[in-house]
Amino acid sequence: MTDKIVVLDYGSQYNQLIVRRIRDLGVYAELVHPTEFDYKDIKEIKGIVLSGGPNSVYDDGAPTLDQRLLELKIPILGICYGMQLIAHTLGGKVVGHQKKEYGLTHIRVNHDNHLTDGLDQAFDVWMSHGDLVHTLPKGFISLASSQTTPNAMMMHVSLPIYGIQFHAEVRNTVNGTEILDHFITKVCKADKTWTMPHFIEQKTKEIKDLVKDGHVICALSGGVDSSVVAALLNHILKDQFTPIFVDHGLLRKDEAEEVDQTFRNEFKMNLITVNAKKRFLDLLKGVSDPETKRKIIGTEFIRVFEEEVKNFKDAKYLAQGTLYTDVIESGTKTAKTIKSHHNVGGLPKDMKLILIEPLNTLFKDEVRALGLLLGLPNAIVSRQPFPGPGLAIRILGDVTEDKIRMVQDSDQILREEIKSHGLDKSIWQYFTVLTPLKTVGVMGDNRTYDHVLVLRAVTSIDGMTADFAKIPYEVLQKISNRITNEVRGINRVVYDITSKPPGTIEWE
Repeated sequence: MTDKIVVLDYGSQYNQLIVRRIRDLGVYAELVHPTEFDYKDIKEIKGIVLSGGPNSVYDDGAPTLDQRLLELKIPILGICYGMQLIAHTLGGKVVGHQKKEYGLTHIRVNHDNHLTDGLDQAFDVWMSHGDLVHTLPKGFISLASSQTTPNAMMMHVSLPIYGIQFHAEVRNTVNGTEILDHFITKVCKADKTWTMPHFIEQKTKEIKDLVKDGHVICALSGGVDSSVVAALLNHILKDQFTPIFVDHGLLRKDEAEEVDQTFRNEFKMNLITVNAKKRFLDLLKGVSDPETKRKIIGTEFIRVFEEEVKNFKDAKYLAQGTLYTDVIESGTKTAKTIKSHHNVGGLPKDMKLILIEPLNTLFKDEVRALGLLLGLPNAIVSRQPFPGPGLAIRILGDVTEDKIRMVQDSDQILREEIKSHGLDKSIWQYFTVLTPLKTVGVMGDNRTYDHVLVLRAVTSIDGMTADFAKIPYEVLQKISNRITNEVRGINRVVYDITSKPPGTIEWE
């Protein structure tokens, strides 16, 4: 059994960050909607974290806390809204405050406790609240205060229940990582067994028990996620596994040939390559809506695999590289749909294959670590993310062969220049986006009326948040000059300086 911390999601923008921080500390954590908490299966749960959220606990319809949780005697840590919810549920008083706290705030610890054991008694924390716990519920004592918040931390005198008004999961909070570590080790007494070797061991048993003597085919795109899935299944299933690479004509320049070479020749996998370029482009003809494009591509992917699977005896399973971030962004009870990932929201309801998603509890950096452990070369594991629908969602509007050419050629120039200037190690993801906008330009003595191309480059760790890369002006200038001179159909290049949030990394 693996010790687990459950994070109950009350809608905080930092909810995924709490999960990440706890995993980084070596304990498995997962996000669960409060109404989906399983009271029957709590043997592996060593602790519960109540996330922050945008609501006020005293508002009609605000998310509530099931008091049964407090009776389980499992350690609980409430963060921001989570702390207020504990206080409100147990009879304390939460009120709105005229002096709201947003950003860095200095607090002072005034009572010994496990969370701040051995830490400085005064430090800066990241606050984001308009309400505060005015009166503590019976049995609780205050642990710390700020200039405007008398109860910045609290704990029950006899039960392992804690509350903090600030966000320990945010890097801006001094000692935030230590506070979370103290909670999972000193309070929850959880074993730090969340490692990639342990993950492989768990997945090996899980997949073998599921598949038995059956056969698994894998949707291989050549990107990081599908490559790691292929390596994992090859490690677990050997001859019971076949990767299938569908060339939908929407890959980066020369990528189809590279994928075939790498997995067929270098890894000796029994790779099957399906040339489906015309098939996909025919279906996408005249389609401009991004969600429709994603669903068309997702559905057609499955149709191709269903046709190929007929050639395999006992092939009932389709494996693909869905990540935790894909699941969250495609919409859950705790997150509105941001965009449907073709391997989540785009799957047809009448799909005949049983889906296997061995990476759907992992974040991107965890997937990279897993790939290295499985023996994949760094060149593949460190490859920047590439969306399953490919260039179809980097072409705004309808998809044509000529537009694909423009994106492929411009993307290749961008990659060449980023690498030649030594920026490929510091920039997490970079690509080009073709817009439907056309502008007037001058080339030689002639007037042009051609496309506007966007450069997108971001720095990130796991894709949940990102900042635009600060590329030197002289590098941007060279990239722009090359693209407008070498790529027919583009006469203007712009740079996207939007972070995530409020934007997403991809444009569609």
